[in-house]
Amino acid sequence: MGAYQDFYEQSLSHRDAFWTREAARIDWVKPFRQVCDFSNPPFAKWFVGGETNLCYNAVDRHLATRAEQNALTWISSEVELTRAFTYRDLFNEVNRFAAILKSLGVGKGDRVLIYMPMIPEAVFAMLATVRIGAIHSVVFGGFAAASLAARIDDAEPKVLITADAGSRGGKIIPLKPLTDESIALAKHPPKHVVIVNRGLDRDMKTLPGRDMDYLALCRRHEGEIVPCEWVESSHPSYILYTSGTTGKPKGVQRDTGGYAVALAASMPNIFDTKPGETYFCTSDIGWVVGHSYIIYAPLINGSTTIMYDGLPIRPDAGIWWKIVQDYKVSTMFSSPTAIRVLKKQDPAWLKKFDVSSLRYLFLAGEPLDQPTSDWIEKGLGVKVIDNYWQTESGWPILSAQPGIEATPRKLGSPSFASYGYKMKLKHEETGKPVGANEKGVLCIEAPLPPGCMSTIWRDDARFVKTYFSSFKDEQVYTTFDWATRDSDGYYFIMGRTDDVINVAGHRLGTREIEEAIQAHANIAEVAVVGVADALKGQVPMAFAVVKDASKVATPELQAAHEKEIMATVDKELGAIGRPARVHFVTLLPKTRSGKLLRRSIQALCEKRDPGDLTTIEDPAALEQVRAAVA
Repeated sequence: MGAYQDFYEQSLSHRDAFWTREAARIDWVKPFRQVCDFSNPPFAKWFVGGETNLCYNAVDRHLATRAEQNALTWISSEVELTRAFTYRDLFNEVNRFAAILKSLGVGKGDRVLIYMPMIPEAVFAMLATVRIGAIHSVVFGGFAAASLAARIDDAEPKVLITADAGSRGGKIIPLKPLTDESIALAKHPPKHVVIVNRGLDRDMKTLPGRDMDYLALCRRHEGEIVPCEWVESSHPSYILYTSGTTGKPKGVQRDTGGYAVALAASMPNIFDTKPGETYFCTSDIGWVVGHSYIIYAPLINGSTTIMYDGLPIRPDAGIWWKIVQDYKVSTMFSSPTAIRVLKKQDPAWLKKFDVSSLRYLFLAGEPLDQPTSDWIEKGLGVKVIDNYWQTESGWPILSAQPGIEATPRKLGSPSFASYGYKMKLKHEETGKPVGANEKGVLCIEAPLPPGCMSTIWRDDARFVKTYFSSFKDEQVYTTFDWATRDSDGYYFIMGRTDDVINVAGHRLGTREIEEAIQAHANIAEVAVVGVADALKGQVPMAFAVVKDASKVATPELQAAHEKEIMATVDKELGAIGRPARVHFVTLLPKTRSGKLLRRSIQALCEKRDPGDLTTIEDPAALEQVRAAVA
């Protein structure tokens, strides 16, 4: 593993020279004067003084060499449409959208909130926002009004961009009513709402003066060119909200220059993808994988990016492989959950299409099990590369890096640290390094490399407290994941150390779900834990204490009450936060000091030993949990 090892060591021991070379992959209008300013730990500023623009690097700079190459191909199995945009088309669409935003008073540093389905206009909106130096915040279209309102109040956007509706599995999901409800709940509502009317919701209502039709605005600004706003490298590019251990989501703040460099470097080094090749990421733009690997990284690289709107089994379980065949996809990025869904289908679909163009299938989002990895690798005849990262990192923390060296892979392992990441495995209590094959907390020595979060939006103190305060002996970034490293240096991820759970690659805070359940009038107290699930990795499981026990006195009443609570969660948080089950108990397992014994509850749900119970206040509480899950 000489090539990888040399490359990795250079990134740590000759950091400034290493990142100066990688920074040459993007265009700077003004060169940086300092590679990394780490004078105020744990805050790192990368490429200090350098000025650039994300949109320019993703779109404008390619016009000279690949203007007629497809930049974005949108395929929707939901509405049975396909649209393709060359780099020149994309330039025109983004400029027009930038002109629209400027006409609505959006300028450098202002926020634009994007609450949209998987449609090309969402890509135009994101690129147009960073083009003019504004900051976008994309909110996943599955979130409910209350969750959207919380994000509106934190980001305080000048403009909100939405659509009349999206579609999932052929079912229309109206977005405009949720948008209206969220704005009514928000303390800092946007001045304007731009609506992409797809003709899916014929009952859509609009508010004159506030709501504006995207097509009408397009006609008004047809052909307009808006110059890029050159911003200093540390200027925020976007805010992306992620769950935490408290009910309030964290606004992960990303810079501009460091992010552009990290993504530009990752395409050849990690994903081994060349300009002009086609890259297919199956994520959603509401998640970090969609930001980084549907939009910015492939476009900065000069690749063609596929944006797919639909399910992996609709119209049939061969749809993804048909896309690989038809568009000569060279690299694909998906999740273990999606492959487990496909594993339930006829394996003949894997052989029906010519996937010979496909060199790699990267999988991330939750731990990858060996049977799933074996099944898809043998079925497709394609290398499967497990990789591990977070919303906070923006690009892979652990991965095989075939663009540097084709290292041997171990099933169940995301291989090694990516260049730039100095990893540590620390004992949970002592903070001391753990030995080979010993479980520890996965940490990263600061400064975090380029592309990682720079802070939490408007909350530097929370950034330090959340991520850099777990250990007294040194200030390291904590991933909140358990891991081991074997004697060959391969890492294995073992799950969360905190109260955040991974549901099909989507991170959800148990506290958020608990707060949504407690919005139901009859809930006195509730505990939510993440429980291992063969398909989704984890699912939320709820244990609730009710105020009026007569309402859950029979199995029939319990079923009806559970249904009501599910509907409450849908309304408060969105269907994404809906627990797999709500079990009714009369008391929750707690220590004598009042702390919930979450790990013991989780262990019982997973049929494991609940561990040390010497501090439990009332053993009967745990017996109720045991009986409920039995």
